[in-house]
Amino acid sequence: MSFNLKAYKDELLFVPLGGTREIGMNLNLYGLNDEWIMIDLGIGFANEHLPGVQVVLPDISFLEEIKGKLKAIVLTHAHEDHFGGIPYYFDELNVPIYATPFTAALLKRKMADEGMRGRADIREVAAGSTIELGAFKAECVALTHSIPEMQAIALHTSKGVVFHTGDWKFDPEPLLGPVSNEGRMAELGNAGILAVVCDSTNVFVEGTSGSEAMVRENLIKEIKKASGRVIVTTFASNVARVESIIMAAQAAGRSVALAGKSLWRVTDAAKEAGYLKDALPFLTDRQAMDQPRDKSVIICTGCQGEQRAALTRIVRGEHPAVRLVAGDTVLYSARCIPGNDTQVHYVQNKLTELGIEVVTDRGAEIHVSGHPARDELKHLYSLIKPRIAIPVHGEQRHLHEHRKLAKSLGVKTAIEAQNGVVIQLSGNEPGIVGHVPSGYMAVDGICLVPADASIIRTRRRLRDDGCVIVALALDEDWTLSDDPQIIAPGSLDKQEDSEILEAMSEAIVEAVENIKRNHSRQTIEEAVRQVVRRMCNNELGKKPIIEVQILRV
Repeated sequence: MSFNLKAYKDELLFVPLGGTREIGMNLNLYGLNDEWIMIDLGIGFANEHLPGVQVVLPDISFLEEIKGKLKAIVLTHAHEDHFGGIPYYFDELNVPIYATPFTAALLKRKMADEGMRGRADIREVAAGSTIELGAFKAECVALTHSIPEMQAIALHTSKGVVFHTGDWKFDPEPLLGPVSNEGRMAELGNAGILAVVCDSTNVFVEGTSGSEAMVRENLIKEIKKASGRVIVTTFASNVARVESIIMAAQAAGRSVALAGKSLWRVTDAAKEAGYLKDALPFLTDRQAMDQPRDKSVIICTGCQGEQRAALTRIVRGEHPAVRLVAGDTVLYSARCIPGNDTQVHYVQNKLTELGIEVVTDRGAEIHVSGHPARDELKHLYSLIKPRIAIPVHGEQRHLHEHRKLAKSLGVKTAIEAQNGVVIQLSGNEPGIVGHVPSGYMAVDGICLVPADASIIRTRRRLRDDGCVIVALALDEDWTLSDDPQIIAPGSLDKQEDSEILEAMSEAIVEAVENIKRNHSRQTIEEAVRQVVRRMCNNELGKKPIIEVQILRV
């Protein structure tokens, strides 16, 4: 390890291992007096750099250095990028997990779905409560977001108070749950806040993020004027939005169905925690298809174009129940997350080809962000008045802009962090004092592998350059007994590239025959690889994976 923790064990430290210089995959550590707590443990979604992988996780190898010293995991809320990593790592961590009732209910269902029912020590705490954790006292402070029971964490320590926002906004009409507890934030600010670790997602957006109440009004308008079947796709975790869709459907005389496993899981958890009390039982997607086309609304997963989500399967004609026809309407009550543009546009284009009316937040105000715009950030800083600002939950450009904003608001020290840095918060000169191991792990099928593992690199080469497999039959004196057999999936086409394949075969024969002595499997394999590698580079500009198989006859 490149950092001497013992030298700083009496200082208050902040170590982000995920969610800094990126949006998603949040994992934050705080250390003091040789004790540590973790706030959130989330997942991210893989891009094209990780073929065959859908989910990525923060690398937690640093936790080996503090083994036995981690007191607990405290969850701010139940979004996948804040709690979705727990089923993958809970056996290794083996510490209590503190969560509010809705977050706990959803986490328990998630664990059960993974075959882990009852194996995690999930401790339910009331919103607004305080948790004693050794050197830390974690106070939950209500903030609004696009999910129930979002709680900022005010960490009280002997070195000062750190206000860890998680994801948040100031919504004057959140529809579900209380408004943000600005009174308590002001009290904390007047008493003195050492540092804020704050969401940066919408730092470039002027004004405010808008209210769920406005979205509800516009959903009612859009569903009332729609003809045919209506699908509304949104984030399953946005329970207030689901409630708004229910109310809009009822106002239009339509029943409500759910399509997507995560929607059933979230709505069941919401009801258990006391939300959606007045909602009628949902129809299944099959039951909705038995209704007249103008008498149902289907709430559907897939607003980010996820490959296995219900909406993507519908447009591909692969969904077991739902079919759309020209004249139906799909409402996107969500905004495209940066990086998901290609798959979202694919789904929207396919819907348009089918004659489906596609309505997005650009055409109608049917979505508001769950993250703070600039005016909300300014208001937060005016309430808590921190001495140190550490922007997180954003790409590099977001963190840089957030740092400048914090400085303009009078914050003495603003630090641009990245995953793996160690930031000393206490003392006269707060700042970055070292680095610890960080990175990504890829969920590959049922295995967890480093994101730079050889299997992932090989898969990228196969995807980009294909492979060439050469089979040779050699007799006792290492002489070819037949022509080489070449197959080159993803590199060469048997018919269109027949001339190249024939020339490659001749070059392989020549290379084998030119080996006058020191015949061995290894020397022949290497000679053939060199021939194939050179020809693929010269003729194709490609570097495929090359496999040579030798059969002695």
